[in-house]
Amino acid sequence: MVEEEKESTRENEKNASRESGGNSVVLILIVVLLVLVLAIGGVVAYMMLSGDETEDATVVKQEKVEKRRSRRSDAIGVGPMYPLDKFTVNLMSENGRRFLVVKMNLEEDGEELTPELDKKTPLIRDIVISILSSKTVEEITTAKGKEKLKEEIIAQINRHLEDGEIRHIYFTEFVIQ
Repeated sequence: MVEEEKESTRENEKNASRESGGNSVVLILIVVLLVLVLAIGGVVAYMMLSGDETEDATVVKQEKVEKRRSRRSDAIGVGPMYPLDKFTVNLMSENGRRFLVVKMNLEEDGEELTPELDKKTPLIRDIVISILSSKTVEEITTAKGKEKLKEEIIAQINRHLEDGEIRHIYFTEFVIQ
């Protein structure tokens, strides 16, 4: 009997070890499958997200191209022009013998501004003369200087306009003597 009990205990231990060995194989398989599923899910998520970035980059590039095209069309589509008479002003200098002769056109943002410009021509001429006569030769001889001068004139004139604004100034004559 004691021997039978020992044998049955041994058989129970063998069965238990077989069952635990079987359980560990199943556990390992489950872990491997879980890792595989997570890896595949990660790859799929990466592909989907990187695809969106590509689409977003494409959309951004398309928007930039459209903006460039609209800028070009703005540059080509010049608005109505308002010509001003010739200006002859003395420039600021030590000996007072330098002068500037300028003729310019004002680009309006719309036709509705022309009557207001007609009424305010003396004011506009005064603004331009005041600004031009306050400049030195060195300030207006460079391209940057001329652009800065245009911006200053536009800003001062637009402060006095109600029906629209001046978009740009075009010098049609610019002589320094």
